[in-house]
Amino acid sequence: MHSTHRRFGRDRESMKWDFAEHLKYTLSCDRYSATDKDRFMALAYTVRDRLIHQWIHTQQQHHDQQVKRIYYLSLEFLMGRAMTNNVTNLGLEGELREMLNELGYTYEELIGHEVDAGLGNGGLGRLAACFLDSMATLDLPAFGYGIRYNYGIFRQQITNGFQLEEPDDWLRFGNPWEVERRDIEFPVHFGGNVESTVSRGKRIYIWENTQTVNGHAYDTPIVGYGGKTVNTLRLWSARAAESFSFQDFSEGDYVEAVRNKVLAENLSQVLYPNDQLYQGKVLRLKQQYFFVACSLADIFRRFRKYEAPWEQFPDYVALQLNDTHPSLAIPELMRLLIDEEMLDWETAWDITQRSMGYTNHTLMPEALERWPVPMLEANLPRHLQIIYEINHRFLQRAITFFPGQMDKIRKVSIVEEGDTKQIRMANMSIIGSRSTNGVAELHTNLLKSRMFPEFSKMFPERFNSKTNGITQRRWLLSANPPLANLITETIGDSWITDFSQIRNLRPYAEDAAFLQSYGKVKAEAKRQFSSWLHSEFGWRVDPESIFDTQVKRIHEYKRQMLNALHIIILYNRMRDGKPQDFAPVSFFFGGKAAPGYTIAKLMIKFIGNLSEVINHDPILQGRLKVFFLPNYRVSLAERIIPATDLSEQISTAGKEASGTGNMKFMCNGALTIGTMDGANIEIVEEAGRENAFIFGHDAEEIQQLSHTYDPHAYCTADEEIQRAVDLMLTGHFNFSEPGLFEPLRKALFDDGDQYLHFADLSDYKRAHGQARELYWKDQEEWKRRAVINIASSSKFSSDRTISQYAEEIWGVKPCPTEVANNAEAALEDAAAVNGQRH
Repeated sequence: MHSTHRRFGRDRESMKWDFAEHLKYTLSCDRYSATDKDRFMALAYTVRDRLIHQWIHTQQQHHDQQVKRIYYLSLEFLMGRAMTNNVTNLGLEGELREMLNELGYTYEELIGHEVDAGLGNGGLGRLAACFLDSMATLDLPAFGYGIRYNYGIFRQQITNGFQLEEPDDWLRFGNPWEVERRDIEFPVHFGGNVESTVSRGKRIYIWENTQTVNGHAYDTPIVGYGGKTVNTLRLWSARAAESFSFQDFSEGDYVEAVRNKVLAENLSQVLYPNDQLYQGKVLRLKQQYFFVACSLADIFRRFRKYEAPWEQFPDYVALQLNDTHPSLAIPELMRLLIDEEMLDWETAWDITQRSMGYTNHTLMPEALERWPVPMLEANLPRHLQIIYEINHRFLQRAITFFPGQMDKIRKVSIVEEGDTKQIRMANMSIIGSRSTNGVAELHTNLLKSRMFPEFSKMFPERFNSKTNGITQRRWLLSANPPLANLITETIGDSWITDFSQIRNLRPYAEDAAFLQSYGKVKAEAKRQFSSWLHSEFGWRVDPESIFDTQVKRIHEYKRQMLNALHIIILYNRMRDGKPQDFAPVSFFFGGKAAPGYTIAKLMIKFIGNLSEVINHDPILQGRLKVFFLPNYRVSLAERIIPATDLSEQISTAGKEASGTGNMKFMCNGALTIGTMDGANIEIVEEAGRENAFIFGHDAEEIQQLSHTYDPHAYCTADEEIQRAVDLMLTGHFNFSEPGLFEPLRKALFDDGDQYLHFADLSDYKRAHGQARELYWKDQEEWKRRAVINIASSSKFSSDRTISQYAEEIWGVKPCPTEVANNAEAALEDAAAVNGQRH
């Protein structure tokens, strides 16, 4: 007789029966027809059952206690693969492995069939994923809200060195983790016109003649470590209000019959449509409004159940805007409160400001979102009216701060004047929120002093710093089990949920036996990664070489070209001398360029050409190699980060808001080579400057230098740099493709080298030389510094970040939940009751 707990029991026997029954009854497979893909799905459903059991229990607890919830609004959630994270946080791995072994399978062979949920482009989306993990682990009631893209961030194919974008059909085989909520669907309106009338002395606005799209909910459970609190990621899928015209179909116009369905579903088809074209911009604007409108409608539905007055809305709701993508939540909340709930402006504005928090993620003015007024007027006319009114009232206050200073008034205005008026979404986010936070100390200081000094003067209490973090459970415990086990054997396992305990590892940086064990762990990680590269791409990589890694979004300010120019310098040195006298180095690049970002895509091609020439040069004897890793994603990051020796964090100082890749590498024992930018500064503060390789100008020096900077002068002043540039420009790396890299030359010289590559290249050479020499000549000291970095990474846990958000911005308290073991709960919940989903 099998266990009555087979749907939620965490023991081997219960999971074995659940797995078998899902394979047979959910997937309709037997031993002859089942594939490994089927077995993966059965395994995922087995784990999901345990999630759902606790998920329902958690949501019931939150409803019964009428908790205040965090609502994290983000256009990106870069979740990666869910299996290992769920299994780790539920504490199932040991029992699961034994269960699969008894059935003749291995855990690794089945989980390899999961695809990455690529619903993000980089740090912004991965940060959101880490935050969800931390909220659940800290027992904080929370919802994540976003879009269920049918196609995530594109799948990057490298063909002849060029990036080609292919659809990321991540839902092709279904998503076993999500639950479709057929009863949760909200209409979202676009276009139309606004009429006004006066009723009982109050002006009423009516938004009419609109086109309607429905937002349909799909939920994914987010479990915290220990398997107690399970929060929700709710993603919206667009559907046509009228998906099929029977009349058009009957008249033979088969395309027109489904026209509305196609147009509506475009809203949730693709993450970040190419907005180089006007229609792409419109689609992106509609995406942003679509998901905030659905999310606020859902939040209102939940709030109404408490039967509390609207003035208490901020006591139950903390909305966090992850960058400006969700900033239309501000006028949408005002519209709902004024037009539908009939509140007066002052009350609605007070509720809106007290409910909203805004996280800024950029120091680049050109990256701040602006929407053309005609576009907003055509698609969201009522919201444009509300934005104008917000701006009018705000400017009346701003004039009292800056009397007669029209230049400052223009800077703080939501409306940017010009040939085509633009709406500044960052300005609106600051004005409409109670908190504006940067994501590193330097970033926050630069927001106040450079980006938004006028706002900082007006609202000094609103600006605060919340240095980003990563979840150590994903990026150390799950991604690097051998290192995690070594740490646990040495200092215990409390670091898994309290990362401040990792500091207890610091004394072991002086322990020879521990350093030897650490060295074995790192060497094995490098060997496994090398083996995977050979099986996947046929590449031969020397695991004894320095693994030097720069994996991140491809962008000029991240300066992959600085790295590439330095590689050419090393190439020249090795060809001039004896290669055997040089420390062998393997350089790894990875990352995606935006489809419309021509220069970034050309940088990928340039790195690919470097790889082709350098890797096949017999003179180098294989001691210098360059690799571009195609289709960089979360699951690939989990392979390369544990294997990396040297972490490249070399952005132009003052341009990177924070960075989180630097933190992932740090807690896995990589040493940082980087500028004093973003969170690098705090990494150096925690680990000590002597335990990193810091180079280049700082943010203040960069700003001063930018006024007089001449890339030609820096280039000609250093013979090695000039020679590397000459080799690049004379076609050595594009012999059969003449003129291909002319746009790179133009960006570096004719256009003034906007990101000051040559200003930092000489010092970068020095710092990299120190790193190579240390690795080559003093492995014990290298390992000592690596362990110091691991032990110093406690600040960079997203648990710390989220605790600060919860206490200082959201005012949300933990709601601890125990593991539910009630076998009768399923029957109780199946019984007929008067109630709805919470």
